[in-house]
This record gives sequence, C-alpha cells and structure tokens, in this order.
Amino acid sequence: MQDYQKKGYLVSDFRVFRLTDAKPQPIPFHYHDFHKIILFLGGTVDYVIEGKTYSLRPSDLIFVTAGEIHCPVFHPGPAPYERIVIYISPDFLARWQTESGKEQADLAACFQQARETASVMHQPPGTSHDLLYHMDKLEKTAHGEGFANELYTKILFVEFMILVNRSLAEHELSAMENASYDPKIQQVLSYIGTHLAEPLTVEHLAAQAFLSKFYLMRKFKADTGYGLHQYIRSKRLLLARDLLKTDTPITEIAGCVGFSDYSTFSRAFKAMFHTTPREFRDMMAH
Repeated sequence: MQDYQKKGYLVSDFRVFRLTDAKPQPIPFHYHDFHKIILFLGGTVDYVIEGKTYSLRPSDLIFVTAGEIHCPVFHPGPAPYERIVIYISPDFLARWQTESGKEQADLAACFQQARETASVMHQPPGTSHDLLYHMDKLEKTAHGEGFANELYTKILFVEFMILVNRSLAEHELSAMENASYDPKIQQVLSYIGTHLAEPLTVEHLAAQAFLSKFYLMRKFKADTGYGLHQYIRSKRLLLARDLLKTDTPITEIAGCVGFSDYSTFSRAFKAMFHTTPREFRDMMAH
C-alpha cells in the first residue's frame, strides 16, 4: 500500500520564505509536524487538503494544520508557481495562548476555524488589515539584517498572526466556496476523526456512508490519494504522538487511539516516527 510522507522540518518557532517555481515538479500527498500558512501569489494550481480540492486565486491564504494530508496539483500555464510560506510550531502558538481577564490570545484559532469552514480563504481588496503587505514585510525582515532583527522578526510574526485572527473575527476573510469534494467521503473522514479509539473496519465505514465497501475504498483513494487503512493508522499515530506530550500513561494511549495491545502500537509508532513511544516521551521531557 502506498504510504504518504512527512515533508519539511522545523527546528525554530517559525520559518518564513518566498518560493517561485517556473516549472513545478509533482509533489506527493504529505503532512507536516507543524502548521503552515501559504499566501498564494501566482500560477495555475489546485490545492488538495483532506479530500477537498481548492482552485487557487492570487492572494488566497491556505491554512494547513499539523497532521493534515495535502498536496498541490499543478496545471499548465504561463505564470510560475509563486507563494510566501510560513511554517509555525504548534508549541510556540500554545505558549502565546494566555488568558488575561476576559481576553484570550489564541493565535492558533485561525487553524481551528479553517478546519471548520474552509482551508483556503480570500481577502478582498480594501480591507482594514492588508495581510499581503504584512506577510511580505515579515518575509523580507526574516531574511534581512539590522539591529535586533531576530526580535523584530518575531514581533512581526506575532503581529501577523493577530491580524489574521482579527481578519477572521471581523469577517474580512471569506471562505472559498469553489472547493470540490465528495460529501460521502467527507462524511467518512469526519467519522474517522471522531472515532479513532473504536474499531474502524471498511465494512463499518461503508455502512455509515451507505456505500459498498469496494466503492468506498476505490473512491477514497481517488479523492485523497491514499488508502483507507493507511489513513486510519496514520491519524491514530499522529493523535498518539500528541497524547504522548501529556501525562497519560503510554499503555492507556494505545487504547485511546484504537490499538488492542501495546506491542502492536509500539511497532506501528516506530515504523512511522522512527522512535518508540517511550523514547519519544523521554525526548519531549528534555
């Protein structure tokens, strides 16, 4: 069964860069350990995120939450594929989630809203927060020099995240309505996401969506680029990795993510992350 990949690495709180590809090469379905925001500047590109395909327009903002399976799909056209990309550590955003009185500064709220509405949003001209300007300024500063440039870059990044969330709260970003997807497959994806601790057989999922199991397996692969069993296993292990950052006993985590015994869970975890659950927890503790 074809596996999908973890791509990209992030060793700092965030990373911002501009990319231009005159002849972009195909990119397979993959996921990241970090959040990602992309400002699409040009090209003829569709973006597939968790089974939904979005046709991009210049100035679209793409929100990809850590662990979401995605890939760009390129089409022939005269313009190069150009974008500004920000990789963001979820732990870094969590440290900014402070509560002061009634105000809560959850800078990751934009990713939650994107999952609930649409992963691609568009900012029309004339809005109060020019996100294109601020993202371009952030990218240039991140690669510049000068007095306290690292601190200044961090300040600009936090400002950008505040403005993104304000734009959403003030309805200055509109969800893309041209996404194409199969409602039945989305129903299955949603069911999987909320029932990872339970047995998830093809027969059971097909019955939930009123589909034949053969059609479900074929359509799931066609829409998402990967097999049903592999998707379920990877989502379980990604959840397990997050739970290992808590105080939940490791043997209990195995059951929480749908594994009937610890040894099977440990082998699967090591195959995906190249470390055992205990080694991962020890690493997180240091």
